Amino acid sequence: MNAPPVSSPPAVAPERGDVVNVAACLPQIAAAQPERLALAEPAGAGGRYRELTYRQLDEQSDQVARGLAAIGIGQGVRAVLMVPPGPHFFSLAFGMAKAGVVPVMIDPGLPRKHLAACIDEAAPEAFIGSPKAHVARALFGWGQRTVGMNVVVGGSRVWGGRAGVSWSEVLRRGAEARGPALAPTRAEDVAAILFTSGSTGVPKGAVYTQANFAAQVAAIREIAGLGDAEIDLPTFPLFALFDPALGMSTVVPQMDFTRPARANPRRILRALTARRVTNMFASPALLRTLVRYAVPAGERVWGLRRIVSAGAPVSPALVKELLQLMPNGKVVTPYGATEALPVAVIESDEILRVGARSAAGQGICVGRPVAGVDVAIIPLHDEPIGVWRDELRLPPPTRGEIVVRGPQVTRSYWGRPQADALAKIPTADGVGFWHRMGDVGAFDDEGRLWFCGRKAHRVVLADGHVLFSVACEGVFNAHPAVRRSALVGVTLGGETHSIVCVERDPAAGAWPRLATALRALGQACPETQRIHHFLAHPGFPVDIRHNAKIDREALALWARGRVS
Repeated sequence: MNAPPVSSPPAVAPERGDVVNVAACLPQIAAAQPERLALAEPAGAGGRYRELTYRQLDEQSDQVARGLAAIGIGQGVRAVLMVPPGPHFFSLAFGMAKAGVVPVMIDPGLPRKHLAACIDEAAPEAFIGSPKAHVARALFGWGQRTVGMNVVVGGSRVWGGRAGVSWSEVLRRGAEARGPALAPTRAEDVAAILFTSGSTGVPKGAVYTQANFAAQVAAIREIAGLGDAEIDLPTFPLFALFDPALGMSTVVPQMDFTRPARANPRRILRALTARRVTNMFASPALLRTLVRYAVPAGERVWGLRRIVSAGAPVSPALVKELLQLMPNGKVVTPYGATEALPVAVIESDEILRVGARSAAGQGICVGRPVAGVDVAIIPLHDEPIGVWRDELRLPPPTRGEIVVRGPQVTRSYWGRPQADALAKIPTADGVGFWHRMGDVGAFDDEGRLWFCGRKAHRVVLADGHVLFSVACEGVFNAHPAVRRSALVGVTLGGETHSIVCVERDPAAGAWPRLATALRALGQACPETQRIHHFLAHPGFPVDIRHNAKIDREALALWARGRVS
């Protein structure tokens, strides 16, 4: 039996003290290719777009950087960024990066109490938002303890409060200011605080350094094989901010970014073809919406070279449909998390080659570790681990918790020492650390990593037997009448019972017949023989960010009300 792969040679990462700024690529491209397309944004109905060259985007973001610094929002200042993608978003985001401002990024669709808690925890000194965001800030008291400066983007200063500054004022001050726009940020400087989606609890703010971002960009370029002069359609705004560093032009789709699963597939398809897109970043939820419309209609996007999908695993069935949509392309699926991305990668040919093992209860293959990242499997438990020991590594194919280390892995959460203690394992020298992904997985004998589900979602039965969500669900998802399934644990009479909730295909027949077929499938697989209860569900609750991660806590409450 082979041992798990030894860590690849570390990726070249900036040394401590090096000057590193994630936005430094922008003036470099602007100087070399000033008229090259940087950004195309929707500009009203009819598929019209507003285009910006790299020279224009560089000049506009310089003006924003100088303007922000002139009003006191400069290097090291933490600022909530709550502006939807639109005319000002990209020049603002790059202007903040150039100025060394630390954006605090939180999904605006989170429950109100979580939003308030995240903002309070980050202790921002500024709030940069749309008029709508400022209305909410004033109504709910977001950041009132620490925020001393408000910038209203896309409207007057009326919602800014006593210290408010309008967008036009920022631009005016930026036009008058002189001096370099690019702050001399260092590799170890905080570059951003990115809050997790909160799929297993209250969101946490992962602290990204400039070095983390530099390593992340290098790894994404390598795993996706991205080349210069590519045209990207990113359906997740944060990914679009990497495009200049990856040498790409950005086409912003016309969609509601908080509801990717409800994106209009005709608009997405029109943007892909009319704008000659070569690369697309999207969650599986949006991709399912796209192929359900495009594939039956015989639509093809011949120039699309790849689809990069993240947020949830991509099923072999979805991969097959995506390859029909783009006959000259491939699907690339990186595995990772807000705290560590990418960790591993798999492409469409291998997904299809090993996908049948998911139906046998092995989980979902997420590929091999990327260069520069060390991945290990350690025993499952929920307590802090004081120091790393190599004896913790489990051999394949033993299942356990996935842990990682590498230059793109974030070291800490903002203001969460208890979360750090649970998620980080320091090395004996006190310098390095491992991050606990909170995922259950295993290596196979060929060095591929298999994802079996979240550690928090495992179901422990009364006799101590453990069921892992994704491993079990793969068995039932193989049935053609099942769109998705979700394993949850429900406690009744002091005992935990396993229940599988099922989203059916619209063409599925009567539920009793399908439930009988699923029980037979479960009994035929050792992984699922202890599962006897099945419930039909009209549509799973999902995460805000990608509309792909199932909210199993909410689903378990729903299931309990139907079996108690």
